[in-house]
Parts: sequence; C-alpha cells; structure tokens
Amino acid sequence: MLLDATQSQLVLVDYQIRLLPTIFESAVVAANAVRLGSFARLMGVPVWGTEQNPSRLGENVLEVRTLCNRTLSKMHFSAVEEGLGEWLRPPVKTPQGNARSLPKHLQKPAGGPERDMIVIAGCEAHVCLLQTALDLLEDEFDVWVVTDACGSRTERSRDAAFDRLAGAGAELVTTEMVAFEWLRTAAHPDFRAVLALIK
Repeated sequence: MLLDATQSQLVLVDYQIRLLPTIFESAVVAANAVRLGSFARLMGVPVWGTEQNPSRLGENVLEVRTLCNRTLSKMHFSAVEEGLGEWLRPPVKTPQGNARSLPKHLQKPAGGPERDMIVIAGCEAHVCLLQTALDLLEDEFDVWVVTDACGSRTERSRDAAFDRLAGAGAELVTTEMVAFEWLRTAAHPDFRAVLALIK
C-alpha cells in the first residue's frame, strides 16, 4: 500500500533544543524532519509536534516548531497517553435536536474524511517515538516510521526500535519515499517545489 497525502497526517516527535545535540547523526535527522514538515505543508498534510518535558529539554528547534499546526507538551513518553490520538482522530460531534427536524446534511454525524495514515518521525526512536507509534498501532492507525528522520543517542537503540516497530506492523520508510508517494506523479503541481527541497 502506498501513502496517500489526502489520508495522511505527520507527527514530529521531540526534536528538542537540549535533546537533539545528543542524538546520533542529529544534523541529518533534523534536516529530514524539516523536509518532511515542508513536504506536508506544501501538500496540505496536517503536521503535529510533541515536546517531552519542555521545561527541562526545551522546545522543539524553531525550524521544526514553525512547521507544526500544534505542539503537544507531554510528560508521558507516549504522546497518545497525553491526548495525541484526539488530535489525530477528533471525536465525532453528534448533531443536536430531533433527526426529523434537521435538514438532511445535518442528520449524519459531523466530521471530515478520516486521515488514518500516520507518518511519524522523531527522537528518541527507542523511547518516545517507539511508545507513541506502538500506541497508535493499538488505536488502529496505519503507522509509517520515517527512519532517516529518527534518532537515538546510539545506533543500536535506534535500530532496535525499528526492528520492534516493523514486527508490530509499522511500515518503515525514508523521507524521499514519503515525498514521492504523496506526489504519486511528476505532473503533481508541487513536484518541482518538492524536488527543490530534496536537492
């Protein structure tokens, strides 16, 4: 199955000022997170951020923070425990009043099309990213982990997270895979802008 931009949401986990310098290959990880956020903004994909204990670890780096629609401050390692799931799949609002008295377009529960493809990347891969992604899988989202935009302090911890996530049913992808699957065609109106971000 390919990613579909109209069914996707992007979650950028904990690219924080005091955490990022400790991450293996942090410059590459952060640059790919910014690319992902930029692709998403171009193609109308909602972007959500999380920050673990920001009073201690600081906010997300500005380049990431400005790409996010909203940023969730959290203490749990899994952002789902702090309400991320409600951001990704808001509760359906039931119309008020007697169904017969309502116009036809109001007789069904309100809500737009569901975006159940969650593209996720972040730090640390074996802690906050892993626990958030596993909880999203448990909540029946389709989870796509962007490996080249994820990091941990050590390669071993990062790779162990990828192994566990793949075993749990997450798809492992790269930044460019996400971009080209969201585009689908060189005729896409954003193709040149995306290509410029890749190069």
